[in-house]
Amino acid sequence: MTLKQATEGTEYIIKAIETDDEELNAFLFTLGCYEGEPITVISRRKGGLTVSIKDGRYNIDPQLADAIII
Repeated sequence: MTLKQATEGTEYIIKAIETDDEELNAFLFTLGCYEGEPITVISRRKGGLTVSIKDGRYNIDPQLADAIII
């Protein structure tokens, strides 16, 4: 299941990041978004999702949400 399909308010563990873009992988790693880390969808917006990773909240677009496997 991808993050795009996640239920709001439920904590999930990231199983994989499926992208071939090394720069994107490095960016996600700096946010704390990598395998084994918990992630929670806070809300859904027209342009994407608001997620909680570690102590931060971030807005991500639908394409990125599809690359995060939970």
